[in-house]
Amino acid sequence: MTEKIIKVASVQLPVDEELKIQKHRLFPKNQDEKELEKSGKRIAIVTGIHGDELEGQFVCYELSRRIKENQAQLSGIVDIYPAMNPFGIDNISRGIPAFDLDMNRIFPGNDNGDMNEYIASQIVNDMEGTSLCIDIHASNIFLTEVPQIRINELHKDTLLPYALKSNVNFIWVHGASTVLESTFAYSLNTRNVKTLVVEMGVGMRITPEYGNQLVDGIFSLMKELGIWQGDVSSVRKPVVSNDASGKDVCYLNAPCSGIFIKEKNHGSMVKKGDVIGKIIQPLSGELLSLIRAEEDGWLFTIREYPIVEEGSLMGRILRGDRQ
Repeated sequence: MTEKIIKVASVQLPVDEELKIQKHRLFPKNQDEKELEKSGKRIAIVTGIHGDELEGQFVCYELSRRIKENQAQLSGIVDIYPAMNPFGIDNISRGIPAFDLDMNRIFPGNDNGDMNEYIASQIVNDMEGTSLCIDIHASNIFLTEVPQIRINELHKDTLLPYALKSNVNFIWVHGASTVLESTFAYSLNTRNVKTLVVEMGVGMRITPEYGNQLVDGIFSLMKELGIWQGDVSSVRKPVVSNDASGKDVCYLNAPCSGIFIKEKNHGSMVKKGDVIGKIIQPLSGELLSLIRAEEDGWLFTIREYPIVEEGSLMGRILRGDRQ
């Protein structure tokens, strides 16, 4: 197997510093790299667009580790991009520090634009010819999510067959009206680079269980694409929400401010009226409110950060029996 670190884009900064986006490329030894690219046997694993979402860091490590342990089974190109927003990761910042800018709102970028637009453009250009891209995100610091893939309904027919083989718990098809055209995934999908958006876990943390689950799914997809010849684990059958109108999902919001103590974990089946958690007042020792399930269904999102204000999102329930 051959591996190398490739500089995808770079910009010179003051005081002899450099902003650079790098990828780790792995491909079979004694095979022509350009011919492999032309064959379409190329998968890209992307994470770190939001600097406070770290779940993908473990996925990048574990995927690379497993490939190196079974090098003879690799039959295509694996490109791993662990830090699309390196300054954000260094500063534990969701956006690009000093610019107050969400990197996932500037794609496809512009070769002649400012520094950030140029970097975004170079990243998109580097993705050309990729058979499948996995764009890994975590939730924010406030919520925990079950491993899921979110799909724009405009690209459902193309992406759903791949999502079903990815070993996630949930596939959520969104309405086109809720999708921002400036996101990384939308930009690539409109350029015929099939891109799956993964959301899992919680911000600023790593959940190895979820990381290993997704890596199993990535190997399943690599097998499907002819990039991996070795054995792969069987993948779970995900829950699928095809209702792009969003009516399938019930949102729970805080009726008051206080401290939230959860009593149900995400992934639980709940009945209408079940207590999801409670909001308390530590100063007076008062129970301010019980957060109850408003519908029967599957609790796939739960509040993780305990401090809440009136209106804060406490959880999401997918309506109906999803077992």
